[in-house]
Amino acid sequence: MHVVLYQPEIPSNTGNIARTCAVTGTFLHLVRPLGFSTADRYLKRAGLDYWPLVAVSYHDSLEEIFQTHSGGRFFFLTTRGRLLYHR
Repeated sequence: MHVVLYQPEIPSNTGNIARTCAVTGTFLHLVRPLGFSTADRYLKRAGLDYWPLVAVSYHDSLEEIFQTHSGGRFFFLTTRGRLLYHR
């Protein structure tokens, strides 16, 4: 399974998802621009000492991911939709 975060802005949310990916062996894709730095010193300051355990790749666009994983099944989730998922 792969998790894609499109232009994540909040480092703590990304960190929580990254930790889950590390524990479950799920691959994490981050689509730029990021709202934070993943430079080693910033990660250490944020307490993300598990970051080396995360299988992560960085992409410049969603199209890049679609090309790399053509034929894959994609499920999209957002907090900005007009329809609730249970309706």
